[in-house]
Amino acid sequence: MHNFTDGIAIGASFVGGKSLGIATFVSVLAHELPHEIGDFAILIQNGCTARQAIKLQFCTALFAVLGTAVGLLSEHFEDATETLLALVSGGFVYVATMTVMPELLESQATAGAAFWNTLVEVVAFSAGVFLMVVVAHLEVHEH
Repeated sequence: MHNFTDGIAIGASFVGGKSLGIATFVSVLAHELPHEIGDFAILIQNGCTARQAIKLQFCTALFAVLGTAVGLLSEHFEDATETLLALVSGGFVYVATMTVMPELLESQATAGAAFWNTLVEVVAFSAGVFLMVVVAHLEVHEH
């Protein structure tokens, strides 16, 4: 599912414009390379041979290709591209808030970190969301 939504983001972004597509592709690539390397290591540690792990990684990558096709095909349906981009963006924010933030807060609590460390992390996360809104706003006015 994760790779599928990454593919949708890439395909729909290219429909929205070449610069948006390239920016999205680079962002997904920067995220996915370490993620896939980690998945590969987990597969090896759990008994897969390198060949099996590569095949499994390739199978999951096919979902990204399928998602990209869906994103590109959204061009042929009225408002589909904007809807897909909104859903995928919302999904990314959801994953960040529902998985990453609780882990950060828990690790801070167990490490005995101060309130200010948590506040800085929440502000940084909020700044990231704000920057996404600004970029989206500028992209809308570019067309």
